[in-house]
Amino acid sequence: MDEWLRSARDAIAGAAGVRAEELELSPAEERNLLDLARVAAHTSGERTNAPLVCYLLGLAAAKSEVGLDSLADAVTAE
Repeated sequence: MDEWLRSARDAIAGAAGVRAEELELSPAEERNLLDLARVAAHTSGERTNAPLVCYLLGLAAAKSEVGLDSLADAVTAE
């Protein structure tokens, strides 16, 4: 996680009242999200869908027991 993203994570954690460590992204999660964003931008033809689908993925992950990989696969599976 680069310095800008770490700073954003810390600000989000503070605003949400959670520990920053709870929002830590593993290298695998970073790759998964970036791959999903790439697929969303290229497949949909709308770059704005990339951050929105990642947000939806985060919402689903927070509200379910399904892992990030499986949720991302649901979008990218053909």
